[in-house]
Amino acid sequence: MTVKTRFAPSPTGFLHIGGVRTALFAWLYARRHGGTFVLRIEDTDRERSTEEAIQVILDGMEWLTLRPDEGPLYQTHRLDRYREVVDQLIAQGDAYRCYCSKEELEEMRAAQRARGEKPRYDGRCRDRIEAVPGVDPVIRFRNPDEGTVVVEDDVHGRVEFHNSELDDVVLMRSDGVPTYNFSVVVDDMDMGITHVIRGDDHLNNTPRQINIYQALGAKPPAFAHVPMILGPDGSKLSKRHGAVSVLEYRQEGYLPEALLNFLVRLGWSHGDQEIFSLEEMIELFDTRDVNKSASSFNPDKLLWLNQQYIMKADPRRLAQDLWWQLERLGVNTEDGPDLEKVAEAYRQRAQTMHEMAQSALFFFHDFEEYHEKAAKTHLRPVALQALTRVRDGLMVLEDWRAERIHEIVQGTADALELKLGKVAQPIRVAVSGGPVSPPIDVTLELLGRDKTIERLNRAIEYVEARAAAA
Repeated sequence: MTVKTRFAPSPTGFLHIGGVRTALFAWLYARRHGGTFVLRIEDTDRERSTEEAIQVILDGMEWLTLRPDEGPLYQTHRLDRYREVVDQLIAQGDAYRCYCSKEELEEMRAAQRARGEKPRYDGRCRDRIEAVPGVDPVIRFRNPDEGTVVVEDDVHGRVEFHNSELDDVVLMRSDGVPTYNFSVVVDDMDMGITHVIRGDDHLNNTPRQINIYQALGAKPPAFAHVPMILGPDGSKLSKRHGAVSVLEYRQEGYLPEALLNFLVRLGWSHGDQEIFSLEEMIELFDTRDVNKSASSFNPDKLLWLNQQYIMKADPRRLAQDLWWQLERLGVNTEDGPDLEKVAEAYRQRAQTMHEMAQSALFFFHDFEEYHEKAAKTHLRPVALQALTRVRDGLMVLEDWRAERIHEIVQGTADALELKLGKVAQPIRVAVSGGPVSPPIDVTLELLGRDKTIERLNRAIEYVEARAAAA
């Protein structure tokens, strides 16, 4: 059997990490078994589905490199097929037209609740022959009255449902649009999906869908219902926990491979291993190893993982993300140093690419003010001699490389009998505006001679003015 999985999001909102994890699991399972991964857009909810939401799904999947082998496929392109199948079910006697109004259904359910019964459709239109004038009916599935539906789930094991507890689910609305439980069966059947991996909130839909498969003479796929992702406090995942558009993680400076590594570990594990390459995920992932219980979203863990990936990443790869972040900040990167060298200088100290870009802004344009505390501490009259001596040495330096720059800074510290930090930190504040930058020799090499001298002159004037005021 050739494995075929799918990810089938509805474009009625943003693509968040719960959906991404489902997509990742389905993608990994297909890759591990040499199968096919399908992207299907379930866009039949015309009022809520938007082109913008569809584009967010496509952009998010592309950023994460979870590229489909087939698709994107759209349910709205298959409406004739759904009508064809529903007509088949009616002809077989496995579906029927229901003319009940909303008011009638509400009264029926209210009466059932009053009797202490589970609210459900009671099948009153099952044997109706005549149409009701002026009413567009829905189409309901005639669910078996007896027997048991068994779901052999890869995550939850054997789960049994009694048909007597299942009502006659609506297959098609009165406007001719199929419902989820019907369209997903027709799609998976037609597309040859062999393994359905989805959230366990769909587990209760599965017996209804299996009954529809059987009525159509089709073999149901294998199922794996993965548990929910909860917030750090154990509550339902919300925006404040991280249930935001996946593209917001890109904006915040997370690397896609770090986010995928984080998500694969939410509910799945392989020993005590924390960091997995994509190749290792493909080799090791199996739905049978997914935990039954819900997982907790830990933002600190994600941040730590992202930092690990940045530290180990090729600077050429980081330069692309750094360029993207700087462009979003309105920075013309042509006015600064080579981005690969900047990424190399910062990759051991940045937790996110956004943080790296923010920290590196001084390389590309001048700052208006010094960091107040840093200037107060380091740009004092006592630093004037060191700043002046370093500036004079750098002005005549022909070989503008970190090694030669370091010799001048170290030589100044030795001549003035100061620790290196007493010289380097005032220079750092002078050229960057704040207390943090890469090693000072690397910082000055990247900044370049002209900007370095210009900013040292500015700092010297600042210190002189401060001394005069004192």
